[in-house]
Amino acid sequence: MEPQNTSTVTNFQLLGFQNLLEWQTLLFVIFLLIYCLTITGNVIIVTVVSQDQRLHSPMYMFLQHLSFLEVWYTSTTVPLLLANLLSWGQAISFSACMAQLYFFVFLGATECFLLAVMAYDRYLAICSPLHYPFLMHRELCTRLVAVSWWTGIGTGFLPSLMISRLDFCGPNEINHFFCDLPPLMQLSCSSVYITEVTIFILSIAVLCICFFLTLGSYVFIMSSVLRIRSTSGRRKTFSTCGSHLAVVTIYYGTMISMYVHPSPHLLPEVNKIISVFYTVVTPLLNPVIYSLRNKDFKEAVRKVMRRKCGIYGVRAKGSSFIR
Repeated sequence: MEPQNTSTVTNFQLLGFQNLLEWQTLLFVIFLLIYCLTITGNVIIVTVVSQDQRLHSPMYMFLQHLSFLEVWYTSTTVPLLLANLLSWGQAISFSACMAQLYFFVFLGATECFLLAVMAYDRYLAICSPLHYPFLMHRELCTRLVAVSWWTGIGTGFLPSLMISRLDFCGPNEINHFFCDLPPLMQLSCSSVYITEVTIFILSIAVLCICFFLTLGSYVFIMSSVLRIRSTSGRRKTFSTCGSHLAVVTIYYGTMISMYVHPSPHLLPEVNKIISVFYTVVTPLLNPVIYSLRNKDFKEAVRKVMRRKCGIYGVRAKGSSFIR
């Protein structure tokens, strides 16, 4: 007969950054500012791409989905982090903790797939510009986006299910600012060997494969850029690709260092610092690097703003005329 889950823990206490009590207010202000900028930047991208016909290309379609994902990805962890900083410890129920874990893994895996797809799209656009419209057509874009989302949804189930079936007999204090895999496994009073090995293999399959596919695409892009005769064109492309690669390296590097080793028992404070990079920092960098430095996108933002301001201006004049 299959053993029953004998967990006696009904809620957890997230300790957050309790070892930095004197810095709680400053950290709250910094993380709140970053969160507001992240949400604003990504919402602007989603809105502008949907309203400007010139941006209805594969690159911006992928970027729109990435931005939509980033809004939910950062919202999975940061609001709870902010509440934790205000209350110096935040209680979360067992079911809410498992739900947060699922959405974190699901959205994180989906982001990995989308970043790999975006790198492949840039590879085709730069290395095969003449064939690009035929290779990256709208139907293929839709399929790649759908595969990324559905694969991410499936990836989130196994770790969440295995963690939820572990025994938690107390204590119930998670030395982290959200329900992450390593601190939950450390807190379990049952054997976690199979869970650790499974998550290790899954992390290699998702993180490492996506990272090397992304890295390989940029290697081919860089080699193609080196053949550009124009110095200004070469410098501009190098700058853009270098920025993309820097953000990708930060995201994958921190994620791999956290999850791709058989026994994830890093120091709790190291876990928190690493986690800040992929939960708080990279969701802010993505809209800046991928779009707000793009001339076409900035022009589209100005166009949408002028259109919106014009509509509001006409409505205001109409209201005044009626009165």
